Amino acid sequence: MKPTLKTIVCLPVFLFCILFAAAVLPFSASADTGPKPSVRINFENMSDELCYGTLLSDKQSTGPHSVWDGNEEDIRNYGDLDLEIWRAFAEYEDTDGFYFLQIGWQVNETKEIAWTYYPPYTFKILLYFPQTDRFAVSGICERYAFDTYYTVDMDGVNIGSVVFDEENSTDERQNANKPYFDEEISTDERLNAYKSYQWRQEIISLVARILITIAVEMGVALLFGFRGKKPLLFLVIVNTVTQIILNVILNVINFNSGQAAFIAGYIILELAVFAMEATLYCFLMKKYTEKAKPIWFYVLYAFVANAVSFGAGLAIANILPGIF
Repeated sequence: MKPTLKTIVCLPVFLFCILFAAAVLPFSASADTGPKPSVRINFENMSDELCYGTLLSDKQSTGPHSVWDGNEEDIRNYGDLDLEIWRAFAEYEDTDGFYFLQIGWQVNETKEIAWTYYPPYTFKILLYFPQTDRFAVSGICERYAFDTYYTVDMDGVNIGSVVFDEENSTDERQNANKPYFDEEISTDERLNAYKSYQWRQEIISLVARILITIAVEMGVALLFGFRGKKPLLFLVIVNTVTQIILNVILNVINFNSGQAAFIAGYIILELAVFAMEATLYCFLMKKYTEKAKPIWFYVLYAFVANAVSFGAGLAIANILPGIF
């Protein structure tokens, strides 16, 4: 049966709708072993002074983490906190009513808070410096991606600063030569946190994936005997369009649903791209070649080209995981 213009147009459009739906509908794992959203806070220009950090939540629980009910037998101490540090966080009173969920980390060495299992959706960043018994707190932040990144620049935050006021200090303090905290700096310091998702790296990876895939598929085209400017240019255009669609959608999936969904989507969407490309080659390639090939030949080329590029992508991912 001779393909009609309606068939030629509708099939790629239908496949594109499948791709689009796969991107906007979140992938989920039914088992608890599936990947979970994460929140990572990186601290720039942080000193080596002993420091602990946590995320305060606007909800009283998230996953296994919950606010302390006041019963000494119900203390749940997760992370790197000893009991003294835990109590300092538990007794902290946030001005907006956010809660300490009994988990925290020592951050002066790692310069990072990494809450990778059921982090709160809306949160504040809270730091505690036990040597000076001082807190520093951020404004209200929210998860904005499956893997959410914030950066806090500690430069200019006067945590741990002490002053010696000769005019108002007593003789006893002067003789002891012991500095003390001025009233002006006794309040909590405010941390300025800003979103720091790795957009530049994602864009570079996106372009690299598209170029590598097109190069691989053009190599397969030459092996299948495609020659001449018009057929090769047609193949380049088709591959460029489908790979841009594929990789942009995969980036959206990764941003919203994480790496496991990315891998699942990669397999499903590659099959859809294969079907789309095979359809276009079968119906349109004969316009750009002097001698048309049988339909099975174009289908076989589309299958082999996509299989080789898929395999090459997986191989390169093991070598350069930042690109794939």
